[in-house]
Amino acid sequence: MKQLLLKPALIAAFLALATPAMAADCYADYKAKQDNPLRLHYGVIQLTGACQKGAAKSEISTRIASQGWTLLNVISVFGPEGLQQRKPDAGSYYLRF
Repeated sequence: MKQLLLKPALIAAFLALATPAMAADCYADYKAKQDNPLRLHYGVIQLTGACQKGAAKSEISTRIASQGWTLLNVISVFGPEGLQQRKPDAGSYYLRF
């Protein structure tokens, strides 16, 4: 009986510990486009969800779509240590969305 109660408690404790890790500073760089006329941009964005490429695709697509952009691809997901090296290339799309 104790084992049955212990498993949900362990799962709850694990999830509570995992949540702050997801909230840590996480960023992605990506490429996006607009049509008519064709415009392309490279950008850097701070992620609010899971710090994984798959989750980033969904989050970035939703956020840039509000300005008429379509996500082409997520190049990488990284921490704050990668921000400064990407800033010059991202230009006005550095942390814009």
